[in-house]
Amino acid sequence: MRKKFIRVLWIVLLSFIGLSTLGIVGIWTGVIGYMPDMEEMENPVNRLASQIYSADGEMIGTFNYGDNNRVAVDYDDLSPYLVQALVSTEDERFYDHSGIDFIALSRAILKRGIMGNKSEGGGSTITQQLAKQLYSERAHSTFGRLIQKPVEWVIAIKLERKFTKKEIITFYLNQFDFLYNAIGIKSAANTYFNKEPRNLSLNEAATLIGMCQNPSYYNPKRFPERARERRNLVLSRMEKNGYITHADYERCSEEPLNMGSFHRQTHKDGEAPYFREFLRQYMMAKKPEREDYAMYEEKNADFNWAYSRDSALWEQDPLYGWCNKNFKRNGEPYNIYSDGLKIYTTIDSRMQQMGEEALREHLKARQPGFEASVKARYPWVAAKGVPTGKGAENLRRTMRSTKRYRVLKDNGASDEEIERSFNTPVEMTVFSYNGPKEVVMTPMDSIRYYKRFLRAGLMSMEPQTGAVRAYVGGIDFNYFQYDMCTTGRRQVGSTIKPYLYACYFDRNESATPKTVMGAGPVRGCRWVPKGGRGGAMTLLQGLTRSNNGVSHNLIHAVSPRGFWNFLRQRFNIYIPELHVSDPLCLGACEISIADMVAAYTTFANSGTRCMPMYVTRIEDSDGNKLAEFTPIMKEAVNPSVAYKMLVLLKSVVSSGTGRGASGLASGVEIGGKTGTTNENNDAWFMGFTPGLVCGAWVGGEDRDVRGCIGQGAHTALPLWKGFMKKVYADPKLPYRERGKFDVPKDFDPYDEDTGDDLSIEEVYE
Repeated sequence: MRKKFIRVLWIVLLSFIGLSTLGIVGIWTGVIGYMPDMEEMENPVNRLASQIYSADGEMIGTFNYGDNNRVAVDYDDLSPYLVQALVSTEDERFYDHSGIDFIALSRAILKRGIMGNKSEGGGSTITQQLAKQLYSERAHSTFGRLIQKPVEWVIAIKLERKFTKKEIITFYLNQFDFLYNAIGIKSAANTYFNKEPRNLSLNEAATLIGMCQNPSYYNPKRFPERARERRNLVLSRMEKNGYITHADYERCSEEPLNMGSFHRQTHKDGEAPYFREFLRQYMMAKKPEREDYAMYEEKNADFNWAYSRDSALWEQDPLYGWCNKNFKRNGEPYNIYSDGLKIYTTIDSRMQQMGEEALREHLKARQPGFEASVKARYPWVAAKGVPTGKGAENLRRTMRSTKRYRVLKDNGASDEEIERSFNTPVEMTVFSYNGPKEVVMTPMDSIRYYKRFLRAGLMSMEPQTGAVRAYVGGIDFNYFQYDMCTTGRRQVGSTIKPYLYACYFDRNESATPKTVMGAGPVRGCRWVPKGGRGGAMTLLQGLTRSNNGVSHNLIHAVSPRGFWNFLRQRFNIYIPELHVSDPLCLGACEISIADMVAAYTTFANSGTRCMPMYVTRIEDSDGNKLAEFTPIMKEAVNPSVAYKMLVLLKSVVSSGTGRGASGLASGVEIGGKTGTTNENNDAWFMGFTPGLVCGAWVGGEDRDVRGCIGQGAHTALPLWKGFMKKVYADPKLPYRERGKFDVPKDFDPYDEDTGDDLSIEEVYE
C-alpha cells in the first residue's frame, strides 16, 4: 500500500514537472499565449506621440490620439529620484534578479494567496509589469490572471536578456498611464507639475511613482490625502533602501501635495497651435482626387482652383501629404499620431511669441471701437432671442455650422427642438481679453457674442530660404479655431496690384517706373473703378498712390485672362476662373495670407518666388533621419522686373499709402503695399525687408460686416509694424544685419525707357 502511494506521488510529481516543462516550452515558443518574436522584443510595441520642435530647439507641441499622449524620454532625462522611488517601491531587488523575484513571488503566494493578506502586495517585478503593459491583454477573471502570469514571466526573462536594467526602467516609465491623457513620465511631469522629468523634486517624483500601484485610487488631483499617504510610503521605502536620509524623509513627509501647476494637456496646448493644426492636416493630406472637389463654381469644368492648387502641392512639395507618400518597413504609411516622429519646424519660438503678442495687443486696442461700430451698423448682432429680420440667415448659417447643432441633428432632434436648445441659457466659458470668463447665456447669444470680435492673421517668412518663422492664425485657438493664415481666404484689395504691375513689366521690357499710364476710363469698357475718372501718371505714381484707374488700364494692357494665368503660373496663386474680369485688377478675389506672403518673396528675392518651408527634417523615435527638406524656388519674373518693382514698393512705404511702415530700424529698407476692400470689409498690409516678408490681415468674422474695420494703412499696417518692431529690436535675431536689398550697383531701373513714354491713346489701343 505504501509503495503504491509513493509510486502515485512520483507519477503526480513527474507529471507536474513534465506538464510544467511542456507549458514553459509552449509559452517560450508562442504555442501557448502570445509571445513576441525576437525583432519585436528588440523594438517593443510603444505608441508614441509625434513631437514638434521649433527652429531654436523648443518642443512646441505633440500630435497624438486622445488617449496616447506618450512622448519617450531617455534614461539620462530622468530625475534620479524617479528611479530610486520606483525600485524602492515596486521592486527593491530589481538589480539582483533576471526578471522574476522568487522571494517576492513566494511571499505573495503564501501571505496574499493562501493567508489572504492583500496588504502584502504582489510578487510582480518591474520587468513583469512592463511585460504586462507591452504585451498582455487585461485578464477578466482570477483564473485568466493565473494563466496569464506564466506568459508574463517568460516575456520578462526575455526582456531581461535583451535589455539593460536602465532600458527596462526607461521603457516602464515611458509606457505607464498616469491618467489625464498623461501617458509616459514626460507627459505626467508636464501635466502634474509643469516640469521636465529630470527636474522633478523628491516629493514630486515620489508622488508620481506612488500612482504606479493604482493611478485611479492614488490620483493626487482627486484624492490628495490618499495620494499624500502613498507618497509618504514611497519616501519611507526610499529611506529603508538607503536612497534618502531620515532627515529627508521627515522634511518631505510633512510637506503638502502641490497641485498648483496641474494642467490637463490637450492638442490645443503648446506654442503655435494654429500652425500645429495646419501642419497636421498638411502632412496627413491624401493625394487629391478630382471627384472630391466641387466644380459648380467654375466656368470651365476642366479647371478647379482648389483641386489644381492641391495637385500642384502634391507634386511640388514633399511635405504635403508626407505621411501618405512615405512608408515604414512594414509597408504601412506613417501615422503622425502614434509613430513617435520628431518634426523639426522652421518656426522660431521667439518670433512666434512676438507675433502672438503683437496680434493680441493690436486687436485688444481696436476691439472697443470695432464692437461699437458693429452694434451700430448690425443691430441683429446685439439682439436677443430668436434671430429675425436682417441678419437672421447669417446667424442661422453659423448655428448650423456648430458642433452642438450637428450633435442634435444626428440624434434626431427636430428644428423646433434645436431652436429651443439654442435659446436656452446654459453655463459656459467664453473668451475675453482679460482671461476666460464664466457666464450664463444661450448658445445663440454666444454666437452673437463672438461675432463682435475683430479677427486677424499674421505670417512671416524668409524670402531667401522660405523658412516660416511666425504663423499666427487668430486670437486664441481655444475659442477661434478658424485659421486665417491658410484656411481663411479673403479679398485682397490693392495688395494684388504689385502682381499686376510685375505682369506689365514682364510683358513690356522697355517699360520703367517712369512709363506713363492712363488713369481714366478704358475705351469701350462699361465698368469704371472708383478713382478712375481721368488723367495719366507714371507707374511709380500709380502704385505709390494706389490709383485704381492705372490698375484698370494695366489689366486691359495685359488682358484679365492673361493676368489670371500669370498669377497661377508665375506666383502659384490659384483663384476661381469666375474672377477673370476687370475687377481682378483691384483684388476682387480671395487669397490666403500664406499665398500672399509666398508671392511677395519674389520682390525681395530678385524675382525668385520661394515656397513656404514649414519643416527642415523629420526623424523617427530613435533619431534616425527620415526626411530632409530644402527650399523650393522658381523664377517668377526676371531680376530686372523685380528690381523695378522694388523701386515702386519702396516708394509706397517712403511716400505713399504705406508710410506708416517706415522707420522700422535704422538703415533697413522696406517695401510694401496696403490693401482695403469695398466698404472697408478687409484690411491688409504686405510688407517686406531684405530678410523677412510679413503679411497681416484684419477683418470681421463675416464678410458682410462692412464699414467697421478701417483702411489697411490704419488697421493692418500697425499690426505688421508692431510685430516687426519687436523682431528688429531683438539683437539675438539676425535680420538687422541685412539692411539693403540685393540690387546690382550698376542697375538703373530707368535705363530701358526710350524716353517716349506711352501715351494714353496708345494704352487704349
